[in-house]
Amino acid sequence: MNDKVETDTFKQLERLRELRVSHRDLDYLIDRLQHDPMVDQLRIRRLKKRKLLLKDMISTLESELIPDLDA
Repeated sequence: MNDKVETDTFKQLERLRELRVSHRDLDYLIDRLQHDPMVDQLRIRRLKKRKLLLKDMISTLESELIPDLDA
C-alpha cells in the first residue's frame, strides 16, 4: 500500500511540474503576442483563459498534495 501512495504522489508531482511548465510557456507566448499589433485579440483572450484554467488546475493539485492537518 505504501508503494502505491508513493507512486501516486510521484505522478501528481510530475503532473504538477508539467502544468507549471505549460503555464509558464503560455505566459511567455501571451507576452510576446501582446507586443505584435497583427495578432488577433480573440486568440490572446483564449490563451489567457487557458492559462487561468492551468492556474486553477495547479492550485487544485497543490492542495491535494498538502497533508490534512486535522488527521
